[in-house]
Amino acid sequence: MNQQLHDAEAIMTEHDTVGATLRAARKARGMSLQELAAQSGVSVGMISQVERGRANPSMRLLTALRRALNISLQELFGESGGAPSCTAGDPDFVRRAVDRPVIDLGHLQKELLTSGGRHNLQVMLLKIEPGGDSGGSALSYPAEKGGLVLSGEIALSVNGQQAVLRAGDSFAFDSAHPHSIRNNGAAKAEVIWIIGAVRFDRHL
Repeated sequence: MNQQLHDAEAIMTEHDTVGATLRAARKARGMSLQELAAQSGVSVGMISQVERGRANPSMRLLTALRRALNISLQELFGESGGAPSCTAGDPDFVRRAVDRPVIDLGHLQKELLTSGGRHNLQVMLLKIEPGGDSGGSALSYPAEKGGLVLSGEIALSVNGQQAVLRAGDSFAFDSAHPHSIRNNGAAKAEVIWIIGAVRFDRHL
């Protein structure tokens, strides 16, 4: 098998896993595709494509679906809410590099660094290919975000203001403001991405 075909199949496997997770969460809540579309703002057709592993979802789209389904990042990455993420013998607050779950969106890869269980603080490693972005319209929801650019450069837009950040630069902002990221550089960018105090209460 050539490398290109192997990479394509690996990406499809990740999409299938995310799609299956979203479909299972939707069915567990007794929601129809139409109901999830109404609550997330994502079209029925796109949700169906994602659930069947036939669409390349953006970070914005996944966030919209995750919040509409009221599931944690761990659950989106395929881990049950209270499942340990540690290697045998490690305390439950540790996640080893070999135990990182990954969501590969093609142009953007997300690796979960936070240990298992629900936390008010979520930490991820984003790997963004040249031209990759968070997808479509800007994200916006109650939380605080911050991070550090490890390599490459990204354009971060928050509430209409944009900054180009390079290796060593850091940031923090209120994610209730519309925001997006994009790699306009020629090399892959790696970013530590932190989300704090995410609210899951759908009654707010």
